[in-house]
Amino acid sequence: MLSRLILVSANAVKSSSPLGAGLVQLSHLHTSPNSQAPVPPLPDKGGKTRHGIIPEELFQLLYPKTGVTGPYMLGAGLLTYFLSKEIYIINHETISAACMATVIIYAVKKFGPDVAAFADKLNEEKLQKAEEVKGLAVASLVQAIEDEKKEQWRVEGRNLLFDAKRNNVAMLLETNLRERVHMVNNDVKKRLDYQIALQNLHRRMEQEHMVNWVEKNVITSITPQQEKTSIAKCITDLKSLAKIQQAKATL
Repeated sequence: MLSRLILVSANAVKSSSPLGAGLVQLSHLHTSPNSQAPVPPLPDKGGKTRHGIIPEELFQLLYPKTGVTGPYMLGAGLLTYFLSKEIYIINHETISAACMATVIIYAVKKFGPDVAAFADKLNEEKLQKAEEVKGLAVASLVQAIEDEKKEQWRVEGRNLLFDAKRNNVAMLLETNLRERVHMVNNDVKKRLDYQIALQNLHRRMEQEHMVNWVEKNVITSITPQQEKTSIAKCITDLKSLAKIQQAKATL
């Protein structure tokens, strides 16, 4: 019922105060289906209240029209209206509700701070655990980023490795080419050496054949008389040489 009263009062002051304009904007912000504005985060602590349960916003809402006593007069008038019209009738349930409210208020006043401290402690533990989980997640993500950078570096190194392998393959191909060229050169040289040796053999055989032919012709052209004369001439020359040697030896 109190919420209905707040909505009625808000509709009454929408067109007459800056706070009403703000409520209109907030209503459009949260009710418009096409709105893409982010929802503001929930506050860590509740708003201010008066007398434990009445929101401070109600007093601020009614203050421009009714002043400081406006909310109290509104509450008293509503209570008088309900009682006078017998909308609400005081009976034994009212007394029981008042007793229960008194006990609840006393319990809240007595044990509320301890319960709030305990709840804050639990909340802090939950927040601490959430921060630990967040820290582990951030650390894992940072490690994943570092691993990704390392993999990228390895990929770059792999490109260098591929270039080195290409160079090695090119060097092997060049080596094979040079070996084959050297083998062809040796084979050609062997063939040329064979031709040169064959030509030299032919030349030597021709020379030997010519020498043998000349010697044979010379021998066949010498007569027996010429042979005897040449032998006698050789003997005479040998004797004269022997005398000359003996004469030199005696000197």
